[in-house]
Amino acid sequence: MKKLVYFFLLIGLLACSQQNASSTFKSAFNGKFLMGTALNLDQIWGRDTLGIQLTKKQFNSIVAENCMKSMYLQPEEGQFFFDDADRFVKFGEENGMAIIGHTLVWHNQAPAWFFIDEKGQDVSREVLLERMKNHITTVVSRYKGKIKGWDVVNEAIDGDGNFRPTKFHQIIGEDYIKYAFLFAQEADPEAELYYNDFSMADEDKRNGVIAMVKTLQWQGVKVDGIGMQGHLIMSGPSIDEFEKSIVAFSELGVKVMITELDLSVLPIPKPNIGADVTANFEYMQEMNPYAEGLPDSVLQVQQQRYVDFFRLFLKHTDKIDRVTFWGVADGDSWKNDWPVHGRTDYALLFDRSHQAKSAVADILKMAKKR
Repeated sequence: MKKLVYFFLLIGLLACSQQNASSTFKSAFNGKFLMGTALNLDQIWGRDTLGIQLTKKQFNSIVAENCMKSMYLQPEEGQFFFDDADRFVKFGEENGMAIIGHTLVWHNQAPAWFFIDEKGQDVSREVLLERMKNHITTVVSRYKGKIKGWDVVNEAIDGDGNFRPTKFHQIIGEDYIKYAFLFAQEADPEAELYYNDFSMADEDKRNGVIAMVKTLQWQGVKVDGIGMQGHLIMSGPSIDEFEKSIVAFSELGVKVMITELDLSVLPIPKPNIGADVTANFEYMQEMNPYAEGLPDSVLQVQQQRYVDFFRLFLKHTDKIDRVTFWGVADGDSWKNDWPVHGRTDYALLFDRSHQAKSAVADILKMAKKR
């Protein structure tokens, strides 16, 4: 009789163990794709203890939200500041996580000196190429063998599919992208190299990115993956259009990553602004309707939309290498301050108390069945 009791006790413990093993993102999606999150400085330095606990429990990949952007790494020419980035990489190494570098070349959050001479005039093509090479080489070499992959170039294609008229493009030309990838590959030949952009479900943007990547491939440039920024809103993009881009990018022979994932429930002050960080609108009360809490009716719609998108991701596990949220919990989300400062958004799958929302259990259940 005792042996029978012990047998059923053991079965129960094993069942609980299996249930617990699939109760986190990193376990439920093991063998499918990496599950990641972006970390801010409070998390990187351990001040946000709840956020760190949640990150260790749920995720197996991390990306730095801001501290690896050029304005923070090299605020003055030749003066590099690596304290925050070093701590970020150390955290990832200590916890066995896939570490993503974000981002080497981006027209936003770049230091002003990067593009001008001592007289405040635009530098020459040669000077900007040299500055770009020095920055990329210094940063990538420092973390050689530690960083799984780099967002080499960020947001270079405009909404119409043409090259965005950034300072990099104006001074160097469209081949600045080619050189950025070549410099990164030279600094760390083993690191994966990605292109990352928002509104990637839009047909014009999709076609523009495809044309750019095909040109790079024709030139023999190594491009390992495309990051589709997942800055979703309640009204768009459609799952069908998002799926078309996943398939189309995969057909280029590269990995597809869902990056910067969040889902804002707030109204947008202007259509088609995508995720342009320079957009800024005056605060109005009607733009912040849920300051006192999110109604259940809205929460349910948002959570179902999250579930629907993860159903899509699971459908394409053969194409998708990583899904990364842009923040750990609602209080961390940049959507609280963009494009209208001071709003209260609920864009992530863990609330301000770091508790899982209803969609998490549904998503884990779906992943377990696959």
